Amino acid sequence: MGLYACSSVNTVEEQPVESSIGVVEEYLMGIGDAVSVNVWRNPDLSVNVTVRPDGKISVPLVGDLKVDGISTRELSATIEEKLGDFIRTPKVTVIVTNPTSAEFIHRIRVTGAVAQQRSIAYRKGITVLDVILEAGGLTPFANGNEAKLYRQTSEGAKVYPIYLNDILEKGVLDSNYRLFPQDIITVPERGF
Repeated sequence: MGLYACSSVNTVEEQPVESSIGVVEEYLMGIGDAVSVNVWRNPDLSVNVTVRPDGKISVPLVGDLKVDGISTRELSATIEEKLGDFIRTPKVTVIVTNPTSAEFIHRIRVTGAVAQQRSIAYRKGITVLDVILEAGGLTPFANGNEAKLYRQTSEGAKVYPIYLNDILEKGVLDSNYRLFPQDIITVPERGF
């Protein structure tokens, strides 16, 4: 995220341009993601693996499974089904412990003076207000009207002002921009 701190970033007052990056509804695993597969009450079957270049992982008793492009929920269900031949009612949890695939770029980040700094999965139509609400709102020390939206465009990084106090307290939605993957919202603290 250091890219956004460089001096070539310009603050602009016009409406943000749309991003051309694709849309994703749910995190889908990809090549290079680190994945933890936990089989309840069967630690010998639990593994920590990285999705291989062929898009597969190996799980004890199950073998190789193609995981590139599927969700953790789908993988859990597949492993439970396959382990059902060996274990009575297996319970499997799959967690992506280190998302490094291209899927990881399809997220929106919110940082600074919010209740919970978050990386939120992009969904079509998501706005600044949606992301702030998902982050638990502003902290008491937030300087909401000094918030910024950082967006990568074909011309490079752009910075757009966000007036969160106006959005939250007055219902003025001029800066309640529609967001796109890789957008970053920062909310500074007030100076005392």
